[in-house]
Amino acid sequence: MELILKELEKSFGEKYVLKKASFRFKKGKIYGLLGRNGAGKTTLFNCISGELEQDNGMIMISKNGQIEEKIEYSKVGYVFSEPVLPEFLTGYEFLKFYIDINKDKIENLLTIDEYFDIIKISEEDRYRLIKGYSHGMKNKIQMLCFLITRPPVILLDEPLTSFDVVVALEIKRLIKEIKSNHIIIFSTHILQLATDLCDEIVLLHNGVLEEVDSKLLKSPEFEEKIMEILKEGNNA
Repeated sequence: MELILKELEKSFGEKYVLKKASFRFKKGKIYGLLGRNGAGKTTLFNCISGELEQDNGMIMISKNGQIEEKIEYSKVGYVFSEPVLPEFLTGYEFLKFYIDINKDKIENLLTIDEYFDIIKISEEDRYRLIKGYSHGMKNKIQMLCFLITRPPVILLDEPLTSFDVVVALEIKRLIKEIKSNHIIIFSTHILQLATDLCDEIVLLHNGVLEEVDSKLLKSPEFEEKIMEILKEGNNA
């Protein structure tokens, strides 16, 4: 399976964020999407997930050599940097509702409490309104949703930054465990997280996508080279 981006273009007024951006993301790899603030990482994710419509270009899925000319957005899981959850429900109520409406998509279904145990949310907090959750707790719930349904394409916008060390390690382990059956792309500004978790690094710079040589990923020069590239030219 591949996620194919072909000459994507997106502008806001006179500002061009994506300029014929093209790339092929393959199943079984974790891709780190790096770029400076304002480079368009969230815009790219919004186009892939259907939150935004690109001005030009195509977003396609390829399976067994057959290309689906239009991506089904139900196949894309998107973990937002700012959690979007129904705050009038308790954590337990929301998770029960989420599982009930997605039962046909879930393999190896666990109990609600077992899911909460994964992200280390206490029994008391499970029955509190989400409105009273901290940003980190909301992020945990949002991250848990894709771990439950495991859509083919998973987009993570600045993941793990609000988690404590124990939960972050557990989530990283789970992401690595499931990657063989998924296309996983996450944006981050933390280079150490990218080197720890990623198989490939993709730069979004000056509106286009550029793959970084995978040999560079584990080299001592990685951070220096990335900074050197991102400083070049104007960030549109």
